[in-house]
Amino acid sequence: MMLRWVLFALLVGICASVGEEKNKTAKPPASLSRGWGDTIHWVETYEDGLSKMEKSQKPLMVIHHQEDCPHSQALKKAFVADKTVQKMAREGFIMLNVVEETGDKNLALDGYYVPRIVFVDPSKAVRNDITGRYDHLFAYGPEDMGILADNMRKAKVLLKAEL
Repeated sequence: MMLRWVLFALLVGICASVGEEKNKTAKPPASLSRGWGDTIHWVETYEDGLSKMEKSQKPLMVIHHQEDCPHSQALKKAFVADKTVQKMAREGFIMLNVVEETGDKNLALDGYYVPRIVFVDPSKAVRNDITGRYDHLFAYGPEDMGILADNMRKAKVLLKAEL
């Protein structure tokens, strides 16, 4: 069991280092969804997400991933297949998925690795209390859709309690 976690952490690290070495002149995607859900409205940039979040008072969910990372691809497949997560993303969140870092160090609370999912509330506070179950706190695997759905609910409940 411990070996499984070590291998997972090693592969997450490899994906992160591959992302850092990637050429910055990559073509823009054909769709902002990048395969994460075509029925979801995706914002193009972090700044757009912050602006729409303030206006709508919905939390922002930022998915950091790499196209050539097998863990990112596995998470994407599970994310798209989960009807509950897709519905919550479509109806309750401002959604952004990025393959390049945003430049906001607050979105890399425990490092620059992929895949990672971070929630931001309408006050622009990054929710460091909404985490997954790994040593890399904001990492999720394909088997974690239930945890992600619970965290999405938590982001919404905490939001309502704070306003």
